[in-house]
Amino acid sequence: MTAGIERLVASPVFVLSSIRSGSTLLRCILNSHPHVHAPYELHLVDLSVHLDSPFAHLAMQVAGLDNRQLEHLLWDRLLHRELTRSGKRLIVDKTPTNVLRWQRVAECWPQARYVFLLRHPLRVVQSAIVARPHATPAESTDLVRLFLARLDEARRSLSGVTIRYEDLTRRPEQVVRGLCGDLGVEWDPGMLDYGRYDHGPFRAGIGDFTERIRAGRVLPGRPNPTEPEIPEELRSLCRRLGYL
Repeated sequence: MTAGIERLVASPVFVLSSIRSGSTLLRCILNSHPHVHAPYELHLVDLSVHLDSPFAHLAMQVAGLDNRQLEHLLWDRLLHRELTRSGKRLIVDKTPTNVLRWQRVAECWPQARYVFLLRHPLRVVQSAIVARPHATPAESTDLVRLFLARLDEARRSLSGVTIRYEDLTRRPEQVVRGLCGDLGVEWDPGMLDYGRYDHGPFRAGIGDFTERIRAGRVLPGRPNPTEPEIPEELRSLCRRLGYL
């Protein structure tokens, strides 16, 4: 373990992706493995620590802990609680907002492992517009561009495995078999029949909530758009992510 870092969960797995990229599908598949716990979105990096008195500040100063380090301890403890309660040995967190603060994730868990989940940017935008009726199409497009830009940064800075939603939905067994090998667990055919297992609630804010995810099996995705269909504002992202 890295010097000075104390973690109850030393090497968690993080799926880094944009919103509306199939991360709930992937987490349900992984959570169907007998040794993998992939809970609903935990939003760990949004949990903060506040010290209410100067005495608490003094005590933490003597302990050698600042707010940032205390937050890391909190995140790690909650991840450990999830893993312990599951009775499994590997935990996967797929909260999309982790990618917006990937540097903090990497700082908290120096030995974390990463799965980068990609989907064609135009399809992500289209899905986000449908799933966010309270927002304008321009707002959803801007949000997706932010997520994908951070995802591109993370892929260039961290070591990990890249999988594409298009491949996952077209060749699920091949992709999941390969991912199991990367994660060090045996392939289990029951993973693709994820509807047989309890994955917690499908609710907005902690994962996908649409009818597709409730199908309980991998459904075919839409074909990739042709190059003329891709708006100019998405072309550079498509190119950087390997879709052009």
